[in-house]
Amino acid sequence: MDTAPPSPLASTAQTPPPADPHRRRVATAATLASAVEWYDYFVFGIAAALVLPDLYFPAGNPSAGVLAAFATFAVGFLARPIGGIIAGQLGDKRGRKPMLVLALTLMGLATTGIGILPTYQSIGIAAPLVLVLLRVMQGIAVGAQWGGAMLMATEYAPEGKRGLYGSLVQLGVPIGVVTANTVFLTAGALTDDAAFASWGWRMPFLVGFLVLALAWYIHARVEETPEFREAEQALAEQEKNEQRSPLRTILRNHLGTVLLAGGSFAVNTATFYIIITGVLDYSTRELGMKRESVLLVSLGVSVTQLVLIPAAAALSDRIGRLRIYAAGAVGLLVWAVPLFLLIDTKSLLWLAVGTFVTSCFLSIMYGPQAALFAELFTAEMRYTGASLGYQIAAVLGGGLAPFIMVLLLEATGTSMAVSGYIIGLAVIALLSIRVLARRAAARE
Repeated sequence: MDTAPPSPLASTAQTPPPADPHRRRVATAATLASAVEWYDYFVFGIAAALVLPDLYFPAGNPSAGVLAAFATFAVGFLARPIGGIIAGQLGDKRGRKPMLVLALTLMGLATTGIGILPTYQSIGIAAPLVLVLLRVMQGIAVGAQWGGAMLMATEYAPEGKRGLYGSLVQLGVPIGVVTANTVFLTAGALTDDAAFASWGWRMPFLVGFLVLALAWYIHARVEETPEFREAEQALAEQEKNEQRSPLRTILRNHLGTVLLAGGSFAVNTATFYIIITGVLDYSTRELGMKRESVLLVSLGVSVTQLVLIPAAAALSDRIGRLRIYAAGAVGLLVWAVPLFLLIDTKSLLWLAVGTFVTSCFLSIMYGPQAALFAELFTAEMRYTGASLGYQIAAVLGGGLAPFIMVLLLEATGTSMAVSGYIIGLAVIALLSIRVLARRAAARE
């Protein structure tokens, strides 16, 4: 049975508020951690649409190779709840910072491994098997990272600015997309088609080792969050008498909240990966558009999110998170059909218009989402609860979205089927948001 979150545990010794310079250091570190993690995650998505089918999943049917590559892409999402559960358990009991450092280290090793992995032609079936294993490592890493970075930012936020501070971590997504697209475009510009397929595509993966330097910096220079230290003090006596399990508490008392959080966000993550990865494959393979041109559109659209995400988050600090969040979901529902009508014109301009408007609605939802999820749970179970809600949405929405898009296009022959998929998820989101709003009103 789901119950409302209990009041945060009081502490007899209050932790003094952090100084502004340290707040800024933590916010910067959390943003960078999110950006490099998502960069590493997104380069796989781009590669899955452009080169991985031929190199690791050779098949006579091009669609079959793409499906296999996108299935490997989805495996990373299936692994994300594992990372969220492990890091959530340890992060709620041992601290936010250690889990963030561990996630960054794991992501750096996995991404670099993909960059040096031999192809199917070189080592046969071992190539796709190792690729899947490394993708699982990426999924575990990003599943562990989001909760740690988000809580480092929101739990250090000044009064009345939790939404804005949480959005700094959300900026890691467009920063990661912009950087990943830029590096791929650079690699393409420096090589011809044959060289790009041979080794040029590996360049974006080989910068993964730089993540290890950021992990060391956070370990050495960033302190644990004040809210966790207060909860840790209050729970010290309790843990002497009983074994505390944040996951057990969440599953026993707050599972409904976790599922509602996931249901509210699945449309956002699914639509995002459709326009970033699915449309890249669809527009180049099915519509015959140029790879570099579509990547440039994706890059430009992501740049606009750098402004829209914090703006939506700041507005949510003033007029309420759920109100802004719901507005974005309504926009995705209404725009799902026009989006693909514009893409199907095969015009780069109309593709840019369609994806830009979509990204505006995504940003309106994504800006306040970190603070919204953090506020659904108290400090002693927040890492676990928020991470599970986010990663459930990632599995149901993002991970399967490009795969489902290809299946829908193959089965129906029309992109309107993909629009219907987005609309269905938007309806689920609005129903979930309505229930969350009623619960919030009942607690006031």
